[in-house]
Amino acid sequence: MASNPPKLKIEITSNERLKNLKDHFEAKFGESPLFYACAPGRVNLIGEHIDYCGYSVLPMAIEQNILAAVSVNNSGTIQLANTNPQYQDFKVSCSEDIVIDRENPQWYYYFLCGVKGIQEKFGISRLAGMSCVVDGTIPPSSGLSSSSALVCCSGLLTMEANQKSLSKVDLAEICTKSERYIGTEGGGMDQSISFLAEKGTAKLIEFQPLRATDVQLPDGAVFVISNCCVEMNKAASSHYNIRVVECRIATKMLAKARGLDPSRLMKLSQVQTELKASLEEMLALVDEVLHPEPYSCEEICKVLGISTEQMCTELLSANTQHVTNFKLHQRAKHVYGEAERVMRFKSICDAGAAGSIALLGELMNQSHASCRDQYECSCPELDRLVDICLKSGAVGSRLTGAGWGGCAVSMVTSEKAASFLRAVRDAYYTPDPRRAAMEKQSLFVTKPAGGAAVLLEE
Repeated sequence: MASNPPKLKIEITSNERLKNLKDHFEAKFGESPLFYACAPGRVNLIGEHIDYCGYSVLPMAIEQNILAAVSVNNSGTIQLANTNPQYQDFKVSCSEDIVIDRENPQWYYYFLCGVKGIQEKFGISRLAGMSCVVDGTIPPSSGLSSSSALVCCSGLLTMEANQKSLSKVDLAEICTKSERYIGTEGGGMDQSISFLAEKGTAKLIEFQPLRATDVQLPDGAVFVISNCCVEMNKAASSHYNIRVVECRIATKMLAKARGLDPSRLMKLSQVQTELKASLEEMLALVDEVLHPEPYSCEEICKVLGISTEQMCTELLSANTQHVTNFKLHQRAKHVYGEAERVMRFKSICDAGAAGSIALLGELMNQSHASCRDQYECSCPELDRLVDICLKSGAVGSRLTGAGWGGCAVSMVTSEKAASFLRAVRDAYYTPDPRRAAMEKQSLFVTKPAGGAAVLLEE
């Protein structure tokens, strides 16, 4: 588990994408790349919005990834370019402090998050000069972790360019922390699976300490990703961080009700650990302690015995200062229920019994309903797409990723895969010209892919 990311020898002439990237790099910078780095996107099969609450999740890496070509020099600058012309070039001095503008989450700021994470980890006062061209096949703002894959790819290539060495676990933890520079208070699932993924298996990712366990998905089923074509940029909106804050406040309210010290606890999982309670007992506690009506700032302050100023500085994040109502009951119900579904999903996969596909599908359906109704992180288009997927033959279907747009993941029996793809295409993509134009990269079968790697030309 503590192993470093692999360095793989590759034959570039037999790989069309790498060949095009090399040509682009040479045309841009007038030299050949020294090495390449890649980091995959991911699909979360179950366990939405619970990693930042301390609970395990169950993702797999997908074949779509971020790929970068890199040369190292002593120019004193980092030069960034992208194969996609809609993403502009960027240049930054190696001797200046790296500044990330969270008010303006451009693609290159995600890249710089990874650079800054490595720089701070090793206390590098002057980074190696680099020229980089980045190429991505993960649809942006789709809930498949394109931004985290970019941070991970950048962290990996910065480590390599500066001749440092870190384990996959260390890299995942550094990239999780450094992505917060852009303002997203993520829990670490995306970065962890990007580094710890292995071809052919999903992973149960556990936190504190970070570790990954193989989960063998059942034979006879495939997972299909479908993009609802509504984009959601986590760093550009406050929806995501509001949920993080609501879970943080719910943690403190539950702790207070049970005589624990709220100031010590930040995550819903910590309350369960302190109380030595089961997830079922935590769900009952939520019903007992938290009312379903939204809480005001005044009520929260009164219960916790804190001032409004303390609430703003200690509980709210920079882009949630405007929030006045908090749905604590609903958010905590989702988190404890979803944590239970993850463990059931893994145990069904481990048992490998007959009928497991139907049982896993039902857990996925329950997860979507909870995301939609309790966590309110879906959107009308996603709900419609999930409905179409179920009507088209999926055993289970749910939103994946942060939500408010992006993708659904559906479990489909292998023999129904072709008819499922046709039915979803006809019902959701073909009738809408914009979606029809995006269908090729929006609807696809996926298999568990490998993790981030450095690639060296043979």
